[in-house]
Amino acid sequence: MSLLELQNITAGYDKNVILKDLNFQVEKGELVSLLGSSGCGKTTTLRLIAGFSNPISGKFIFNGQDYTQVPLNKRNFGFVFQSYALFPHMTVFDNVAFGLKMRKLSQDQIKKEVMEMLETVDLKGFENRFPKEMSGGQRQRVALARALVIKPDLLLLDEPLSNLDAKLRVKMRVEIRRLQQKFGFTAIYVTHDQEECFAISDKVAIMNHGVIEQMDSPSVIYNHPRTEFIARFVGFENFLDLKRTGEAGKYQAGDNSMIQVTEHKDGENFKACIRPEDILIVPDDSGAVNPLKGEIMVSTFLGKRNQYNVRTAIGEFEVSTDQESVYKIGDKVTLSLTPGKIILL
Repeated sequence: MSLLELQNITAGYDKNVILKDLNFQVEKGELVSLLGSSGCGKTTTLRLIAGFSNPISGKFIFNGQDYTQVPLNKRNFGFVFQSYALFPHMTVFDNVAFGLKMRKLSQDQIKKEVMEMLETVDLKGFENRFPKEMSGGQRQRVALARALVIKPDLLLLDEPLSNLDAKLRVKMRVEIRRLQQKFGFTAIYVTHDQEECFAISDKVAIMNHGVIEQMDSPSVIYNHPRTEFIARFVGFENFLDLKRTGEAGKYQAGDNSMIQVTEHKDGENFKACIRPEDILIVPDDSGAVNPLKGEIMVSTFLGKRNQYNVRTAIGEFEVSTDQESVYKIGDKVTLSLTPGKIILL
């Protein structure tokens, strides 16, 4: 049985419905990320789990018990906010100790657990500093320490790295993953950053207009998107319509050309997709697999790679190549679509 389960949850604010019959499960010890653009419902889902709001309908089951109406202060959940939400008038020690003091632990026990946690997050020696005397990354580690020291049944993180610069975000996401694997806690992580999300998560739930379009491991979502929305979200730029033929693995494109596809799915008509880096530009169509004749319309230099927009009889394709061959606008080329990289949606 799952540790956490949202069953047919509908939720929103006033008359604005954001989540629509949402179903969501998290296993014990997993770090699951909610990923999506602004307004998709990920923060609403997190706030509902935390206890900041209640659903219009549906149930929230946690560890086999109905938590739908359990108040926030009765849920042993840790919460890490985007803004850190540290008490500015308290030292680092007192910020981390706050939850333990609320639980009325002894002074000796509080000191022991706080100092152990500060050492874990590499902040030993900072216990007497105030938040204003620390960097953004240090303040974020204080917020993590405060959430973890109470040994929460569930850790909730709401875009915790969005206020940090790019280099520090990479360092902190590694730190969060290290702590999660060390302690084995269950966590739900909200973000709009795909790279950050895929780097730290056991599973990812991609949300769109209040529903989960796909939930799976990062590698499965990246390599096997189920829908066009997911495919576009994870970097597929090229789409084409295909129709199954009587011959296995062969599909008919819009100009009646035959396209070979390795993947098999039941059905007759498909929207297919392929990434820019999985299309080759070849000298001619002799020996090329899935050859498409085209013309270079746009050429863009991207440092290590060049990007080309190529017009063909079945539409425009975006192609990413290395620096070995350079093409100019107007050049006639042949594209080769790798059969094993074409995904049927």
